[in-house]
Amino acid sequence: MSRLEARFSQLKADGKKALIPFITAGDPTPGITVDLMLELVSAGADVIELGVPFSDPMADGPVIQRASERALEHHVSLRDVIGMVRHFREQDSDTPVVLMGYLNPIEIMGYETFAAEAADAGVDGALVVDIPPEEGGELLDAMSDNGLDQIYLIAPTSTPERIQRICDAAGGFVYYVSVKGVTGASNLDLQAVQRKLQEIRSATDLPVGVGFGIKDAQTAAAVSQLADAVVVGSALVSRVEALAGEPEKIGGALREVLSSMRQAMDAT
Repeated sequence: MSRLEARFSQLKADGKKALIPFITAGDPTPGITVDLMLELVSAGADVIELGVPFSDPMADGPVIQRASERALEHHVSLRDVIGMVRHFREQDSDTPVVLMGYLNPIEIMGYETFAAEAADAGVDGALVVDIPPEEGGELLDAMSDNGLDQIYLIAPTSTPERIQRICDAAGGFVYYVSVKGVTGASNLDLQAVQRKLQEIRSATDLPVGVGFGIKDAQTAAAVSQLADAVVVGSALVSRVEALAGEPEKIGGALREVLSSMRQAMDAT
């Protein structure tokens, strides 16, 4: 049983929903990333989504775009990110870690090399935004051969046929993008989310996470009543940005945001 499968199974048994925070590796400096990952776990994270810095992050809004820019100023590479996970595993062997990024760095490294090195470091899966299932066979095979799950995004505009195609290829969990737009977008319509989650669940037994637009504890709690997991990114990364010049304060700020979400989710 993979770490992701084990974590979601345990949460279900406990009657809880997964809280999945996102941060960009290397933001604002590479040396702080592992400490922030550990801080997120202590604040209630069930899975960590770790962003791989990229120069053209098309699915991300301005907050996370700037996070990539800050990390790239330190030349943080995909191999560096994998190394951070390896370091994290020296202190946490249980919390699943999913890399979120884009195809280009993986393609440069080579699919098999990426999958083997990521798995060896303790990565559990990857969300590669810009490679659809129809074009991802080689990457999917490499990841599957190394025990990694491929996480896919489903959009509000995805048709039933498209949802089924994505769910058939997915592993770990399915990530529903709750708004039309990029990360950090607003106008979350909970009724629309509920309708779409019913449609997705008819196509898969995998857990379904919801992200994009989770801004505060109240929203996290509301979404947790509908989904199996709540993914929060921009609300955390904006705190990192605000304290980039005072990195010693970032961990506490992230703990404050995430723990409030954890408490609100558990209370529901």
